Amino acid sequence: MTTSEFVKQFRESDPRKLALQASRYPDVDMPYALNQIQGWQTAQRKLPSWAACDGVVYPPHLNMEQCSSEPTARYKQQVARRWAERIPNASRTSMTDLTGGFGVDFSFTSRCFDCATYVERNASLCEVVGANLPRLGIRNAQVKCAEAEAVLERMESQTMIFLDPARRDEHGAKTVLIADCTPDVCQLLPRLMQKSQFVMLKLSPMLDWHKAIVDLDGKVREVHIVSADGECKELLLVLAPDGKPEVQVFCVDIQSRPDSEGQYPRSEFVYSIGGEAEPQPTNSTFNIQNSKLPSATNLTLNIEHLTLNINNSTFLFEPNASVMKAGCFDEIARAYGVSAISRNSHLFLSDHEIDGFPGRAFAIDAVTTMNKRQLRQTLSGMKQANIAVRNFPLSVAELRKRLKLSDGGDTYIFATTTSDGDHILMLTHKTKK
Repeated sequence: MTTSEFVKQFRESDPRKLALQASRYPDVDMPYALNQIQGWQTAQRKLPSWAACDGVVYPPHLNMEQCSSEPTARYKQQVARRWAERIPNASRTSMTDLTGGFGVDFSFTSRCFDCATYVERNASLCEVVGANLPRLGIRNAQVKCAEAEAVLERMESQTMIFLDPARRDEHGAKTVLIADCTPDVCQLLPRLMQKSQFVMLKLSPMLDWHKAIVDLDGKVREVHIVSADGECKELLLVLAPDGKPEVQVFCVDIQSRPDSEGQYPRSEFVYSIGGEAEPQPTNSTFNIQNSKLPSATNLTLNIEHLTLNINNSTFLFEPNASVMKAGCFDEIARAYGVSAISRNSHLFLSDHEIDGFPGRAFAIDAVTTMNKRQLRQTLSGMKQANIAVRNFPLSVAELRKRLKLSDGGDTYIFATTTSDGDHILMLTHKTKK
């Protein structure tokens, strides 16, 4: 049995068990085969269209875990296509990925252009990607093993340049500042603007994107904060030479499982900020006054500005991870007509259900303070609940121990602090929407 036959036959098996049987297959390059099997299994989860292609070669496990997933790569493809279609009188479009890596993002974005160039300084990766691209049906691409800076200096003008700078320093520690990444995009910025119609820049989700707008000399036209299944995955910046004072911010949350048509559903909230990228207010003010809350004691809270009775027809909204990263809480409040519980809670209330809210929605069943008697009455008979804390003095583990509740069930408890400093628990259940 050849190594390739072994990989194909046993790719659904446990690599650890296969490793123990290595002596039974003397003609198989077992370390390589096990890496390919593990890579294919990861691809089934992260890159299903790659897993469906026979013969694709996978890198070591760490590279597979760190590479883009198919949903986020397809999102970049859509952004690239939209921008490429804006270019007037483009008889032939082109792109260059200056930091190719394993080529996942390149394999999707390159399809938006007539010709594409993959650049990577690691010769082994170049060899792997060069073999994989035809197997993935990509025939408009060339592979260059070279330094990004050298290629940028010599290349002709492109429709798009893509960069995903390495986010580790010379000691292997993670970095989040643009200037600490390799290559340094800030240093290359004048040449990038000269050599492209637009640039797509992929950065760490930990980056301060407001500062990035300033660091990149006002060339940023769009900021895309991309989450998958509620976890913030990456930050995309689109830069163009004709920088405008207004920057569009896209807060995107993508589902990692495709629908029946093979599409990855997503929610999206878009707003604009001025080109100076002034820090955004962290929240709007809670708008409830003298509200009677449905707890065992008819708790009354005094909060500012607007009267809203919290009852079984009151709804709680929790923004998704991209909105939280953006910090666009005032914009959310205005766009959806919701009221924030407090400036630092990042939870919102409304007296009606809302279609399309970028996050999770819950119906409020009861509200209580941390008073022992109120807690005992409100939680009577409850054995388990899902617990989240927002601007609250206890951690989830500490609160769960205090409440003596196990994890799980259909009840969701949100512990937070009102603008008056009252610590409250809201008992909720998910809405159908």
